[in-house]
Amino acid sequence: MPFLVYILVYPFLWLISILPFRILYLISDGLYVVLYYIVGYRKKVVISNLRTVFPNKTEEERNLITKKFYKHLCDMFLEMAKTMSISKKELQKRFNITNPEELQRLESLNKSIILIFGHYASWEWSIEVQNHINYKGFGVYKKLANPYFDKLVRDIRSKFKTTLISTKETIHAINQNEAQGVKSIIGFLSDQSPKLSKEVYWGHFMGIKVPCFTGAERLAKKLDLTTAYLKVTKIKRGYYEGEIITLAENSKDYKDYELTDLFLREVEKQIENAPEFYFWTHKRWKHRA
Repeated sequence: MPFLVYILVYPFLWLISILPFRILYLISDGLYVVLYYIVGYRKKVVISNLRTVFPNKTEEERNLITKKFYKHLCDMFLEMAKTMSISKKELQKRFNITNPEELQRLESLNKSIILIFGHYASWEWSIEVQNHINYKGFGVYKKLANPYFDKLVRDIRSKFKTTLISTKETIHAINQNEAQGVKSIIGFLSDQSPKLSKEVYWGHFMGIKVPCFTGAERLAKKLDLTTAYLKVTKIKRGYYEGEIITLAENSKDYKDYELTDLFLREVEKQIENAPEFYFWTHKRWKHRA
């Protein structure tokens, strides 16, 4: 069954990926109508999240954010498919790293880098970072249930010199590289809700106390790596900017959870500035203290 689903869906994804951007966004406009007005894809979750995070905004203001979010979501879905065939030159044009000199400065410290970012704007095209650094690039991700699509995603990332590793593989892979003297830049998406456990850290995100992922911080502190935040901003449709914000050059010097809190503050600032570009379909605030 997984292979059947793959062979049925793959040709459609490939066709989408080779379309010109102007056609891609016409399709996105149609998809928005279907998802928002007809299907109502996870609309209850989005509305609930916005009410939780922005209780002081009017219903009209939250509805406007919701509509803008769904338009962005549809663009992002199709941009993900476009990644299958996008060229390095085109990706560089559409995802501009505004301060590559900061990456080069961090590289000169001769320490591996933990690059944390959130589900904001375009995390898929953040693979462009790899073109500005000599370090070996890794992206920590959750394996897809369908092994054929999982391999497809891995192959797409490897085309841009980034190797995907599962959360279970992360510590072993980084320790192995460090032992061999190979420096790495490791990307973590760390803003969503982890599974509850007794050891989970409860921090404040958008003014609400919630469980938080701390894997990136723990790895950075254990190996004394550099920790940085990738601030992704949507400039206009199909165009993004990425800014490298250094959080800690010597991560081991920071108190427990301090780096996690610094990261969350950066994500919060972006959400406050333009909430429509955050990934509101995830149940981020389902657990609260």
